[in-house]
Amino acid sequence: MENRCATSNAVTCTKCLALGPECGWCAQEDFMADATQTGRCDTVFNLKKRGCQSDFVENPTVHVTIPSDHETNTQVTPGKVSVQLRPGSEANFILKVRPLEKYPVDLYYLVDVSASMHNNIEKLNSVGFALSKKMENISIDFRLGFGSYVDKTVSPYISIHPGRIHNQCSDYNLDCMPPHGYIHVLSLTDNIAEFRNAVNKQKISGNIDTPEGGFDAMLQAAVCQSHIGWRKEAKRLLLVMTDQTSHLALDSKLAGIVIPHDGNCHLKDNVYVKATSMEHPSLGQLSEKLIDNNINVIFAVQGSQFHWYKDLLPLLPGTVARQIESQAANLNDLVVEAYQKLISEVKIQVDNQIQDLNFNITAICPDGSKKTGMEGCKNVGYNEEVLFNVSVTMRGCHTTGGRKYVILKPIGFNETTIINVHKNCACQCGDSAKHKRVCADETSPFGEQSHCSDTNCNSNREILSSERCRRHQDQPICSGQGDCVDGKCFCYKNKLGKVYGKYCEMDDFSCPYHHGNLCSGNGECEAGKCKCFAGWEGDRCQCSSQSAKHCQNSKGQVCSGRGNCVCGKCECTDPRSFGRLCEYCPTCNSACEENWNCVQCHHPNNASQAILDQCKTSCTYMLHYIDQASECFSGRSYFRIFSIIFIVTFLIGLLTVLIIRQIILQWNSNKVKSSADYRVSTTKKIPLTRKSLAAQALRRGKKPKLQPLKPEEERNPDFSHFFDSRHTLNAFEERTEIHKRNSQWLTKVF
Repeated sequence: MENRCATSNAVTCTKCLALGPECGWCAQEDFMADATQTGRCDTVFNLKKRGCQSDFVENPTVHVTIPSDHETNTQVTPGKVSVQLRPGSEANFILKVRPLEKYPVDLYYLVDVSASMHNNIEKLNSVGFALSKKMENISIDFRLGFGSYVDKTVSPYISIHPGRIHNQCSDYNLDCMPPHGYIHVLSLTDNIAEFRNAVNKQKISGNIDTPEGGFDAMLQAAVCQSHIGWRKEAKRLLLVMTDQTSHLALDSKLAGIVIPHDGNCHLKDNVYVKATSMEHPSLGQLSEKLIDNNINVIFAVQGSQFHWYKDLLPLLPGTVARQIESQAANLNDLVVEAYQKLISEVKIQVDNQIQDLNFNITAICPDGSKKTGMEGCKNVGYNEEVLFNVSVTMRGCHTTGGRKYVILKPIGFNETTIINVHKNCACQCGDSAKHKRVCADETSPFGEQSHCSDTNCNSNREILSSERCRRHQDQPICSGQGDCVDGKCFCYKNKLGKVYGKYCEMDDFSCPYHHGNLCSGNGECEAGKCKCFAGWEGDRCQCSSQSAKHCQNSKGQVCSGRGNCVCGKCECTDPRSFGRLCEYCPTCNSACEENWNCVQCHHPNNASQAILDQCKTSCTYMLHYIDQASECFSGRSYFRIFSIIFIVTFLIGLLTVLIIRQIILQWNSNKVKSSADYRVSTTKKIPLTRKSLAAQALRRGKKPKLQPLKPEEERNPDFSHFFDSRHTLNAFEERTEIHKRNSQWLTKVF
C-alpha cells in the first residue's frame, strides 16, 4: 500500500496530520541533519525507525471519555460523552435506551371543528372518563387537554360574505362559531370533569374549501409549551382528530400570504394571531418542532383521507395514523393502541450536526437483530434495553469555530445524549524549555522555518502570521485555497487549472466561457474575472473594441444616450426608447431640454468649479457637436410661449362669445316673427267699420259704395269686436317694444 504520509511532501505539521490518523510529524530539531532524510512527515513506525525520538513524534490520539459521576438520565445513558478526534480518525461508544413502565402521559386533543366533524365532537364528551380508566393500566399519571382548529380566516378558505363571515353555517340554519386558525381551549389537567365541560361548550364552525389548517395548529400546540402545560417528565401525545387533509406550505399564497412560518409560538389570549399573516408550516419544519419538543402524534382520521395521513408517516418521525369509526366509537381503544405502539418503538436521530463530522449509528435490538439508527427497534417491552453503536468520523479541518457539541436524541423521549467534540487540527508540540521543536520543514522550497521554543506551535506569533494570509478579515485564510506558512500563502494544486496570487485568490479556470473558450480566448482569468487583451472587451472578452463605433449616432452619442453598447449592438436602458440606436423616444424630452445643463459648458468663464467638473463627466460628448447658434443657446422663449398661449385662449373665448350672441339673436328673431304672424291673424278677425271701408276705397281710387244702415244698426251699433281687437293690438305692441329694447341692449354688449 502506498505511504501517503511520505509521498505527500507535507511541509507543515498541521498539513501532515490532516493526511490521516496513521501519519505523524517529527519535531526533533536535528532530525533533518542527515542528508538521507527526505521529510518529517511519515508513518509513526517509519519516523521512529529513521531515528526520531518518541517524545518528538507528533501523533495525536483519539479519546472517548464518559463521565461516571452526576448521571441524571434514567432512560438514555450516558447523558454526556467527550470525544477527541483528528482528521481521518474514528471514535466509537455505546448508547443505551431503556423505556420505563407506567410513564406519565400528557394527551392533548387537537380537534377539527368544521361542520363535518359534528358527531365526533359530541362523542368526545364520553371519552375522557373511559380513557382515563384505560390509561391507569399503562400510566401512573394521566392528563388531558383540548384545542380546536378550522382554517385560515381569509378568502378563499372561508366565505367573506357579510352574512356568513361570522357564521359559516348560516345557509344550513345552524348556529356556528366564527372560523379560526387555532384556539387553545383547555390546558393539560387531571380533572376529567373539567375536560368534559370544555368539550360540552365547544361549537362547530366551518369553511368553504376541503383541506383544513391542521399543521398550523399542530405547530402551535408543539411550541407553546407553557400555554399547553407540557410536562418535562411526561410522555407527550398530540391526538389530531379530522376527516380532511391539511394545507401544506405554499398553499397560503392563494390568499396572498407569502411570509414563511418562523416556527415560534404566536398565541395571544389562547388564540393563534398569525393565521392571516404567516404561511402554513412545511412538513420538514413541523417534523423538526415535534422532535425538538419530544411530541408523538396520533392521527385519528375518519373517512377516505386516512391514507393521505398514512403516507406522511415516513416524513414525520414519531407519528402513527389510525382510522376512527363512525362517531368515534373506537376512540378509546385507538388512543391506547397508538400509545403502546409509540412507546414500543425506539429510534434515534442526530441533532445539531457539525460540518466535517460523520455519524454512523447501528441499533442492536433486544431480539439480537441490527437496524440503522433511524429505523430503530420495534416491539420493545418495558425495561428492555436497546443498544446503539455510535461511530463518529472526522473528515477534515475545513471549518473552525461554530458548534462544539452534537445531540443524540431518541425520538419521543425527553432525555438526550450530548457529545462534546474536540478537533485536533493543529500540532500540539508541547512545552519544552530545553529543546526547540520544529513544526515546519526548513528544507522546503517555501523558505523560512518555524521553531517552537518554550511554547507550542500554536503560539501567538503563528496566529499573527496567519492573519497576514487573509485578504480581508472576514475571508478565510489563503481564500480557502491554500496553506499559510509564516505569513505566506502556498496555493493548492487543482486538477481544473492553476491557483495563484498572494492570497490564492486567482485561478485560470473559474472565469466565464464563451463558445467553449475561457474568456473567449481573448483574455486571461484573474480572480474569477476575465482580463481582456488589447482590442477586446466584455465580461467574456467576446467583443471587439472596434464594435463600439456601430453604436454611435450622427451626433457622436453612444446609443443616443439611452442605452449601452454591447458588442456593437445597443441595449436600450430607457424603457421609453427603441430603435437600433435607441433613437426613437416619442415621450422623451427634446435634445435641448435633456442637455440644458450642458449649455453652461460652452461658457466656462462664468461657470463655477462644480459645473466645470460636471462638464468633464456628464457632458463630454456634448462639447463636440452642439451648435453654438442652436436654439439651446438662445435661451428659453418663455415670453413667446406665453404670448402664443394667450392669443389662442383669447381667440377661443371670442369665438365662443360670437357663437352665443348669434344664438340669442336668432332666438329673438324667431320670437318677433311669431309675434307678427300672430298680429296678422288677429287683424283679419277685426270687423271693418263703414269709415274704414271708405278710406280703403279712396286709396284704391274708387268711389266707395256705402250701404245704408239698417234702422237697428244706426240706433245700436255693435263695437264689441272692435274693442277686443284693439286690446289684442296693444298687447302685441308692448311685446314688440320689449324685444326691440332687448335687441338694442345685446347690440351694445356685443
